[in-house]
Amino acid sequence: MAELYEIGEERERVILAAVSVDDTDDTKESLEELEELAKTAGAECVASVIQNRERIHPGTYFGKGKIEEIAEIIRQTGADGIICDDELSPAQMKNLEAELNTKIMDRTMLILDIFAQRASTKEGKIQVELAQLQYRSSRLIGMRNFSRLGGGIGTRGPGEKKLEEDRRIIRDRISQLKRELEEVVKNREVARAQRKRSAMPV
Repeated sequence: MAELYEIGEERERVILAAVSVDDTDDTKESLEELEELAKTAGAECVASVIQNRERIHPGTYFGKGKIEEIAEIIRQTGADGIICDDELSPAQMKNLEAELNTKIMDRTMLILDIFAQRASTKEGKIQVELAQLQYRSSRLIGMRNFSRLGGGIGTRGPGEKKLEEDRRIIRDRISQLKRELEEVVKNREVARAQRKRSAMPV
């Protein structure tokens, strides 16, 4: 049976990418799992790339030759972005975006995006936004061009409009969310105590 998704909703096209530093690691299986996560987030995976290296490149994650290969795949497939299987450093994210002129994401951002889609309670939404903002605040420079590069995965959730604002505003928002979360938890505990009291026999 064909997958059902909203008519008119254009699925984000992504390339999955990983670096394997050991012949005995499970990079292939990990990339298959990443594909399932990407599909859960609503994306279409148009290609997968694995580079074998002695170690992950500290500045660009991939080596120069593999970056050129990925650039060609982007041209051929019209991909909207790349999801890397490992957590990227701020420098890696920024440099890859500059090299490839496309949106760069990592596994953590993908998982947070799925949480953002599925959060339903006020407490859950606050917790997801907090996690997103805290993770992204250190990667703000590399993420300033997300709207220019198309939105989609990594930019959803209650905090999406905050992503391109400066660190000070993000810190203020994080503080505000923490206060809101404390208030939600406190109100829930008060309500629970009241229910217990009302249930007690007179």
